[in-house]
Amino acid sequence: MLIEKNRDDKMTEENEEYEEVISSYYEGRGVSSIISMKVDTKKVDRVAEELSNSDNVEDVFLVTGDFDLILKARFRDYDHMKSFLLDKASELEGIEEFKSMMIITTYKERFNIIDAEKD
Repeated sequence: MLIEKNRDDKMTEENEEYEEVISSYYEGRGVSSIISMKVDTKKVDRVAEELSNSDNVEDVFLVTGDFDLILKARFRDYDHMKSFLLDKASELEGIEEFKSMMIITTYKERFNIIDAEKD
């Protein structure tokens, strides 16, 4: 988890040295991330639709559990991801909390529909 927003609208970052290392490592490199969001239930459809309209957001899932929405997104670099989270996503009304996780390695990624009856 690199960047998060808590219920008190306070943006927190784990530690500045770590961010400097990550930022320099991903400078000029694409960044893929999974973003978990807690959203006001009454506003979840509108928030999901607004996030879906972002070119960086590839997938948006309404889920059960500790979070309400899970996003998969791709960015030019770490600073682009950070800007999206701090300047765009955090400003959407209804988002109560979010946590981001940068994807380090992808072992398998699917782009096809699974037929449940064949499994």
